Amino acid sequence: MKNRALLTFLLPMCLSTTTAMAQNDADTSQLKAKAALGQQLFFDVNLSKNRSQSCASCHSPAQGFADNRKGTELGGSLGDDGHSLGDRNAPTAAYAAFSPEFHRKANGEWAGGQFWDGRASTLADQAGGPPLNPIEMGMPDKASVVARLKDAPRYVMQFEKLYGNGILEQPEQAYAAMADSLEAFEKTREFAPFDSKYDRFLRGEAKLTDQEELGRLLFFSQQFTNCNQCHQLRTSARAKDETFTSYEYRNIGTPVNTKLRAVNGVAAEFIDQGLLDNPAIDDPNQAGKFKIPTLRNVAVTGPYMHNGVFQDLRTVVLFYDKYNNPTRTTNPETGEPWGKPEVSANLALKELEAGPALEDERIDALVAFMKTLTDQRYEHLLK
Repeated sequence: MKNRALLTFLLPMCLSTTTAMAQNDADTSQLKAKAALGQQLFFDVNLSKNRSQSCASCHSPAQGFADNRKGTELGGSLGDDGHSLGDRNAPTAAYAAFSPEFHRKANGEWAGGQFWDGRASTLADQAGGPPLNPIEMGMPDKASVVARLKDAPRYVMQFEKLYGNGILEQPEQAYAAMADSLEAFEKTREFAPFDSKYDRFLRGEAKLTDQEELGRLLFFSQQFTNCNQCHQLRTSARAKDETFTSYEYRNIGTPVNTKLRAVNGVAAEFIDQGLLDNPAIDDPNQAGKFKIPTLRNVAVTGPYMHNGVFQDLRTVVLFYDKYNNPTRTTNPETGEPWGKPEVSANLALKELEAGPALEDERIDALVAFMKTLTDQRYEHLLK
């Protein structure tokens, strides 16, 4: 009797656990299917006006999910029409999934979101942007993109299975479903393996050189550099691994990319307001601020800054050092004095002037350390 009573008591619990496990398996299977669909979409050039450009064109898996096509050495990204050149540098899509939604923190700082100005709150929002951008993939509207999806029987089958029968007959919902599946793909380990030399060092699987170790100590020091003011060791809300960004916004005094402006048709006097260009922001104190990027794969995803004004990672470190080192007066890439800030207001001088001047040995050590943040699959790209 006691055994029967115990069985009667435990059976509902077992059934409940089995049901929960089955639901988890179904959810995992659904997510994998969405990611598989998103992967196909990520590489599909048919989603651009002239059928010549995909997400992977500006975010190449072979180049740290950044843009290394001809012309991008100027700083912008080439559009589907073959001649339009954007005024901002396409950031890496690697590790982008760890950025929180765009929000205002308790300290008043804005953080998270996607794009350099955070105008896309989520990764799905970001994924829906480029196809409709006239100087990127160039499609006229969502319905036109969905019509391209309907041309491929494999898409029709997958979309209906994942999002419901007739989904492609509803352009708004279908477009959102497309963005959702792209987000699912960008959240896979393909984009964030956390297997760099630095990660392997932390796990005891690799040893840093003396130069790399000096760079690591300098990077995380609050006394000898200001690196960790913005790219500090901070746990992501979605992973325990370091992504090397606070996801906040700062104006670091980046100069105009005059070479890019000379060829992309943007007036030389135009001012990129950064965060202030985000439709959700109307505070002039946010002008000139741009999202702090991840340093994951930074050594292989140049050019640098929001406008690609610098080609070499060492130049970036020298640019930061100029705020504390009166001898750093010349941009080594041009042989001329550093350009003036595009937006001179709202400079993050508290952070920029927080560290001492750095000698060349320490500059080189910092660069060496940042090279250790390169995913294993891209280590062959290191110079």
